[in-house]
Amino acid sequence: MAMLMNTLDGSVVNVALPVIQRDLHIAQANLTWVINAYLITFGSFLLLAGRLGDLVGRKRVFLSGVTLFTLASALCGLAQDQNVLIAARFVQGLGGAVSSSVIIAMIVTEFPEPAQRAKAMSAYIFVAVGGGSIGLLVGGVVTQLVNWHWIFFINIPIGLATLLLGRALLEESEGIGLDKGVDVLGSITVTAALMLIIYAIVSTPDHGWGSAHTLLFGGAGVALLLVFFALQARLANPIMPLRILRVPGLASTSIVRGLLASGLFSTFFLGALYLERVRGDSALRTGVAFLPLSLAVGVLSAGITARLMARFGARRVMLPGLVLTAAALLLMSRVGEHSGYFPTMFFALLILGLGAGLAFIPLLAIAMANVPSADAGLASGIVNVSLQMSGALGLAVLGTISTDHARSLVADGHALPDALTRGYQLAFLVGAACVAVGVALAFALLRTPPPTPPAAPASEPKPALALAES
Repeated sequence: MAMLMNTLDGSVVNVALPVIQRDLHIAQANLTWVINAYLITFGSFLLLAGRLGDLVGRKRVFLSGVTLFTLASALCGLAQDQNVLIAARFVQGLGGAVSSSVIIAMIVTEFPEPAQRAKAMSAYIFVAVGGGSIGLLVGGVVTQLVNWHWIFFINIPIGLATLLLGRALLEESEGIGLDKGVDVLGSITVTAALMLIIYAIVSTPDHGWGSAHTLLFGGAGVALLLVFFALQARLANPIMPLRILRVPGLASTSIVRGLLASGLFSTFFLGALYLERVRGDSALRTGVAFLPLSLAVGVLSAGITARLMARFGARRVMLPGLVLTAAALLLMSRVGEHSGYFPTMFFALLILGLGAGLAFIPLLAIAMANVPSADAGLASGIVNVSLQMSGALGLAVLGTISTDHARSLVADGHALPDALTRGYQLAFLVGAACVAVGVALAFALLRTPPPTPPAAPASEPKPALALAES
């Protein structure tokens, strides 16, 4: 339920932006901050919040994040001024980061039996992936039938229910403790680094990739990130022990997952723009158009992918999923200015959902298979950071490619709908190429985790467990 709120907020606001702009009299230059404010804080605090869960207890961190997110949602809904709305979106992103950063860690520690954990991860992936397209539908329905304020107010009952059920049902993990001190400098450094990098990425549509603005903020973020790694190698009690990067599968799956997310998540944005700006569909029709993707992910997440992994192994399930995703994006690149929704776009979104449902769960399983329980929160943060940053980067790159190509075609005399369509086609083609690179890297780097080893002695960190047999 918490992840549903976080995921919905990543897309539900998109379809309501024109109405929000009109009601609050927001200048076009400031409108993007309604989206970017959430993305910046959400991506920047994932790593720190995940490690905080390891230190003081994941249930405590999770419930704190849900509380903050719910309160910020109420403030967003009550906003009658653009400054209040944007400030509340910053806080909402922080609450989303704190709550979602420990979810994967709680799954791998609360479900020690591999088959049950696979089911729990399937539910998580359905919400994390399918929630994006569901958000488009919810945003369209609520905005047209009620008003845009309720896209935030609907989080309040969900948040309250999550708090009540979380207190009753979740078990608190025993934190490592703060007795050895907290790496304050490292915490500030990595959060500032991620914030600068994400800000540079999400602001590229306004400034360009080669602008002084992008190079300055992006370069400063990368420099701070290097300083952070240097600090972690020297400190006795770092916020991010570098040993975590040597865990088999964690770093390599982050690269593959990033390439997959770059192609997949940009489809929600570019596909929605195609439907609304080229075909002239309403926000509600656009949301309905993405239902095949959500339904496909939902069907596979109901247990089919988990059973396939138990029988064939994570790697053999993941690779066909990546191939299907690349094929779906290639099919999306064939959608033309006068194409009907059926069959091309319908089947493209259906195949995209099948690919995502088959690929994301095994990738998550391989990533967390060998992580020590004491570091599960940090690993959960790394998984989420890689997903959010690659999604933001992919959207910025593909969005820029689409816009620049469309502008050049308009300058050459093409009609606007034709130019827009060709721009989206090129972006989908590049997205398919990104996922194809992910297929090659997955084939070369990733292996199905071995069966769960015997329990380690109490003095040693216990592994977070493998998910599927070779």
